[in-house]
Amino acid sequence: MADFKPLRLKVEDGDDLTVVSAALQDAVGQLGDFSWDSRARRFRMLLNRYRWEAAGDRGKGERVRTALQVDSVLSVRSRNVKQTAPDAVVSLLALAFERKDDDPEAPEGTLVVTLAGGGDIRIEVECVDVILADVSEPWRARARPAHETGPETGEAGS
Repeated sequence: MADFKPLRLKVEDGDDLTVVSAALQDAVGQLGDFSWDSRARRFRMLLNRYRWEAAGDRGKGERVRTALQVDSVLSVRSRNVKQTAPDAVVSLLALAFERKDDDPEAPEGTLVVTLAGGGDIRIEVECVDVILADVSEPWRARARPAHETGPETGEAGS
């Protein structure tokens, strides 16, 4: 862990969002650490990210506290996400961008945060404006995420 360099990514294009999605695969977080500020037009998530880039071929790997910020947000909707349970732990599977009206030139669209268990958060944006930043030192993970029939973390918040 001595060679840790915090991951810091800024994305302004839906096509480049795949890098952030790969970095966040198997991240876990509590719903109480997700926030939508309509006045600032900002959505934030604090997550425990599995450091795939440092996992190697053996061992349990590491996790690090990571912040994801989405700006230029018009609205936020969720499906199959129990918003009244702030302590509930969710596992992030993917982050994708759906352009409005399938227009390849349109900057607006929807960021879709796909969660394990069939839930998702849909963030309607004026344009892609996303920042991901590691905000802590890494710690040893309890287990390496496993993917037999589909992504599973096997570890709630480790």
